[in-house]
Amino acid sequence: MSTLDDAREGMDLDTRPQDDLFGHVNGRWLAEEEIPSDRSSWGPFIQLADAAEQHVKDIIEELAAADADSLSEDARKIGDLFSSFMDTETIDARGSRPLKPLVDAVAGLRDVRDLAAFLGEFERVGGYGLFGSYVDTDAKNSDRYLFNLLQGGLGLPDESYYRDEKFGEIREKYVSYLERMFTLGEHPDPTGAAATVLAVDTRLAAGHWERADTRDVQKTYNLMTMAELDDLCPAFDWHAYTRNLGGNEETLAEVCVRQPSYFEHLSKALEEVPVEDWQTWLHSRVLRSGAPYLTDDFVEANFDFYGRTLSGTPELRARWKRAVTFVEGAIGEAVGEQYVSRHFPPRSKELMDELVAHLLEAYRRSIADLDWMTEATKERAYEKLDTFRPKIGYPESFRDYSALTVSPDDLMGNAAAAAAFETDRQLAKIGAPVDRDEWFMLPQTVNAYYNPGTNEICFPAGILQKPFFDPDAEPAENYGGIGAVIGHEIGHGFDDQGSQYDGAGNLNNWWTEADREAFEVKSKTLIEQYNGFEPRSLPGERVNGALTVGENIGDLGGLTIGHKAFLISEDGSASVEDREKVFLNWAYCWRTKRRKEQEQQYLTIDPHSPPEFRANIVRNLDEFHEVFGTAEGDGLWLDPDQRVRIW
Repeated sequence: MSTLDDAREGMDLDTRPQDDLFGHVNGRWLAEEEIPSDRSSWGPFIQLADAAEQHVKDIIEELAAADADSLSEDARKIGDLFSSFMDTETIDARGSRPLKPLVDAVAGLRDVRDLAAFLGEFERVGGYGLFGSYVDTDAKNSDRYLFNLLQGGLGLPDESYYRDEKFGEIREKYVSYLERMFTLGEHPDPTGAAATVLAVDTRLAAGHWERADTRDVQKTYNLMTMAELDDLCPAFDWHAYTRNLGGNEETLAEVCVRQPSYFEHLSKALEEVPVEDWQTWLHSRVLRSGAPYLTDDFVEANFDFYGRTLSGTPELRARWKRAVTFVEGAIGEAVGEQYVSRHFPPRSKELMDELVAHLLEAYRRSIADLDWMTEATKERAYEKLDTFRPKIGYPESFRDYSALTVSPDDLMGNAAAAAAFETDRQLAKIGAPVDRDEWFMLPQTVNAYYNPGTNEICFPAGILQKPFFDPDAEPAENYGGIGAVIGHEIGHGFDDQGSQYDGAGNLNNWWTEADREAFEVKSKTLIEQYNGFEPRSLPGERVNGALTVGENIGDLGGLTIGHKAFLISEDGSASVEDREKVFLNWAYCWRTKRRKEQEQQYLTIDPHSPPEFRANIVRNLDEFHEVFGTAEGDGLWLDPDQRVRIW
C-alpha cells in the first residue's frame, strides 16, 4: 500500500493543487478531524510520536513483567523511574514536603550573593533561574566545548507577552495561575506575591533581545573570560553559582555570552530590585519546577495555565503518558536501545544510506548549476558537502547511566537525580575532547536535526516511518517525505546562519563578498515573501519572515533537492505522475491541525512557518509549476522572476 493511499480520504479534490497544494492534500481532513482532547495539535508528526510513546510503554511493561535477576541495571532503572511516577499513593502522602528544602533555602537568602549560590544549586537539580545555559562546541573552535549563557528568567513564552496588548488576557491569567500556585504553596500573601513575580518578570523581559535577533550567529558569539563576565554582570556572584552548579575553575574560564546587553540589564535589576522580591520570584520558580512531580492539585494548576491557556489543550495527558515522558527525559538512550531492537529493521537503515547518498549528489549537482555563485565559493561549498556526516537510526554506542541512582518510590528525588546526572555529564565536557558520536535526539524521537558545530545531519528511527519513510513505499513518496527532510537538514548547512560555518564546524567566512551579497538578496526576498503570508485560521496575523527564514530556506532547498534526488534515483526517467507524488507526499507530511492558542504562540516564537506555508513553498519551484502545469491566475502562481531559488 502506498503512503498516499493513507492520505486520500483526507484530500479535498475540489481544491486544485495549482491553487493550494496544502488544501488539496489535507482540506477534508482539516475540516473533519478532531484534535484529541489531550493534544494541542494533531497530524502525522504527533501520530507517530503517540505510536512511539505506546511502544515505549510496552517496553516498560515488558521489563516490569520480567524476572528482576534477568534485567540489566539500566532496565531496572527504567522500571523504577516509571514506578515512581505512577506511585500516586506515595506522592499524595508526601504532599508538598519534597519542596521544603528548596523553599526554606529561598526564605533564608540574605542578599544577591546568596541568590547566585542558590541558583547554582537549583539549576543543578533541574530548576530554571535568571538565564539559560548549555554546553556546546565553540562556534569558532569546534574542537573544544564552551559554556554558553543566554537570556532567560521569564514565565511566559517570549518577551513580547509582557508588552504586547494582544497578550493582555494571557498576562491576567498568568497572574491568576501564580496566585493559585502560591496558595497551594501556603504563601501568606498569594495575591501580592503573584503581582511581584509579574513585575520582576517584566523587568527581566525589558532586557531581552527580540527573538529574530537571537538567531544571528555572529551577534550572539561573544567570547569572554570569567573576569570579563564579572565586569559585564558584577551584581551576580559567578563563582558561587559555578561552585554550587557542580563546576570548577575551568567551567567559566571562558564563556560564550549570547546576549551581553541582557546580562548588563540583569546586573542593574539585581542591584535595584529588593532581595525580598527576588525571594518571592524564586519561590514561584521552585513551585513551578516541582509542580509536575507533586500532588494532583499542583499538576492541574500547572497544566491549566501552560496547557489550557497557552496551548488550548483541554485535557491533561494520561498519567502513564506523562510517566513515559519522564522516563525518556531521565534515561532516554537506555529506552532507545530497547526501542530500536524492536522497531527499526536493518533494511530501513540500508535504504536511508542510499537516500542520503542521492541527496548529497543532488546538492552537488545543484551547486554546480548555480548561476549566482562563483567557482571559488562553489569549491568551498563542495568541501563542506563532502564533510557532512549522516547519523541514521540510533547512536553507535549508547549512553552510560551507571552513575545515575534512582528509587522506585521517590519521584522528586529521581527528578533531581536525573537532572544532576545530566548537569554533571554536560559540565564534564569542558576540557575534554569533543565527542562527535554524541546524539542530540533520542532514537525514538519523531524529528531530525542539523548541527553546524559538527556538520552532521541526524535522522532518528522514530521519524523513519510513514508518511516520511517506508521501505515498501513508492520511491517518489519517500523522496517527497524523508528525502525532502534530508534535503531540509542538509539545507540548514547552507541557510542564512548555517552557511557561515565551514565543513569543520567553525564560524569561518568561506564566501566571496559578491556571493554572500547575492545570497543575502535572495534571503531577503524570501523574508519579504513570508512577511506577506496570513495564516488561514488567524486572519489579520502575519508570519515573521525574519524569524522563520532559516527554516524556510531549509524547506525550499529540501524539497528542490529531494525532487532532484528522486530524478537521480530514476536515472532521469521519472514520469510526471511519479513526480507529482513527490510534491503530494511533501504536503501530506505537513498535514497538521493546531488549536488556535498554540497557533498564536507558535506564530510568535516558532522559527518554523505554519504547516500550510511549509507545504506551499512549492510556489517557488519551477519543477512544481512544470509538473502541475500552473498558469497565471492560479493560487500558487508566481511569475518566474519572483520565484526564490537559492540551492
